Amino acid sequence: MKHFFNLLLFVAILSPCRAQKFKPALHLAKGGIYYLSNTGTSAIVQSMNGRENKVNLTASFKMAFKVVNISDSAYNMEVSYQSIAMKIQMADTTIDMDSKKSSAPDVPSSIMAAMMNQPFNITLSKSGKVTSVENIQKMINTVFDGFPEIDTAKKQQFKKQFIESFGASSFKDVLEMGTAIFPKASVAKNDTWTINTVVASPAKANVATIYQLVDVTGDFYQIHGDGTLVSDKDAKPAAINGLPMKYNLNGTSLIDIKVNKNTGWISEVNLRQLMSGNIEIADNPKAPGGMTIPMTFNTVVNTTDVP
Repeated sequence: MKHFFNLLLFVAILSPCRAQKFKPALHLAKGGIYYLSNTGTSAIVQSMNGRENKVNLTASFKMAFKVVNISDSAYNMEVSYQSIAMKIQMADTTIDMDSKKSSAPDVPSSIMAAMMNQPFNITLSKSGKVTSVENIQKMINTVFDGFPEIDTAKKQQFKKQFIESFGASSFKDVLEMGTAIFPKASVAKNDTWTINTVVASPAKANVATIYQLVDVTGDFYQIHGDGTLVSDKDAKPAAINGLPMKYNLNGTSLIDIKVNKNTGWISEVNLRQLMSGNIEIADNPKAPGGMTIPMTFNTVVNTTDVP
């Protein structure tokens, strides 16, 4: 009996340690500057007429976020790109753009260089959701206005591609990947919670991710997520290169995130995402009768807070 009561006492002493609760959240400082450095690769495979077309895309950027004001529920931040690079490889063609190597004949790289240190504004809730992105369209328009020598039609095409890659929707997707992850209530180690989000790229999709607090150290929270992605079936076909296209994709994602305990800011993100399905091209003059193109996306993203 004595040993039994000793065991109960031992369990009672340990229970509070096991049940210790934590509340990962953003705690940014007014005037503070926070950084993100992101590199992502996507291997895209399309099947057309029995042939596989492969596209490899590599994109990287560095961004600075300055907290200009804090309210009870949100941070107002001034954001600017510090560098951008993108490489597209398909068949025998390679397109390489980099804000650090702009030159007169290299128009895309020159446009990227002109975007550097041009501020725009966001509102980031303390739960990590991007509630508004302002002036990014104005910034891109101003940059393109600085290249009057570009043919008008080509300029509109370039601008559309830049907005798709660096506009409000794309920016929101990238940032929320590492910030829209926090639980609503305090959690203990190994507890789980679910976050539902919507992404815009490569197509509008609903994402449900089950996160788990896997470790707590002196400086960091280590969080793991398992997600599922399903294309929005109600999304209208988008016009891509003049063709009405609708994505039908499903997929999974694995994400490991290290969050600074003091600030809640991203320290490191490693994401692996696989999506598969098809693109439906509606009947149109360029593709009479329409067509369905099977495809897969295999994406890896790495993010750090290194400036």
